Amino acid sequence: MDPVAFSIGAVDVRWYGIFVVSGIVAGFMYVLYQGSRWNYDSEDLIDFLLYGLPIGLVGTRLYYVVFNWSYFRADPVRIFDITGGGLAIHGTIFVGLIYTLVFVHLKGFSFLEFADLLTPAFLLGLAFGRWGNFVNQEAHGGEVSAEFLSYFPEFIKEGMFIEGSYYHPTFFYEFSWNIIIFVFLLIFTGSGLYRRGRTFVIGLGLYSLGRFFIEDLRVDSLYLGDIQIARLVSILIIILCILYLIMGEKITKNT
Repeated sequence: MDPVAFSIGAVDVRWYGIFVVSGIVAGFMYVLYQGSRWNYDSEDLIDFLLYGLPIGLVGTRLYYVVFNWSYFRADPVRIFDITGGGLAIHGTIFVGLIYTLVFVHLKGFSFLEFADLLTPAFLLGLAFGRWGNFVNQEAHGGEVSAEFLSYFPEFIKEGMFIEGSYYHPTFFYEFSWNIIIFVFLLIFTGSGLYRRGRTFVIGLGLYSLGRFFIEDLRVDSLYLGDIQIARLVSILIIILCILYLIMGEKITKNT
């Protein structure tokens, strides 16, 4: 599978970048749509994106580099080469939360409502980005049989045939899970059950639940000792989300 979509002179345009950019555009379209319904100025939303993109990219890459330092230590120049992947989404979450806290404080917005606005967009963008992992033939799981993959579209079966073996299309599992959550959050946010902060917490919790199980299938996980970092972070996020749903809303109502 050729990771290069086309070339402009000596510059290769890769499918990975195309899918990532497509995810950003799709997510931002949602933010503009929902933001207008919640009376946010589009200029404020554009400012958030323009400043947030480079900050998020640095956080995403930095997280991956820190927990994969043994690979980058021999040739630190590779830190700046993101064309072949190597972006850890939990880095985006952590840095993105800090950036969002600063942004809403400066603008005088509600953090919980703004996070509700961003969460479905984040999941939609991530779903698009997983197809970049597919083209790069990365972020896949362990070996499976050809019969197992016969239940998937033929192009996925072919893409998951790597160096003579078939592998779990974990990118597709996460893509599907994220789209399901995105649709659920659209329905939930428009329902009478919506309360400020719930879309953010439920969306992040459900994403982490899926990631916890999917990560166990992957063969390229980052580790801290014998522990898959993504699974550890996912379970911590799930616990925090449950605690908020149990206690946080009561505290918010009383303050």
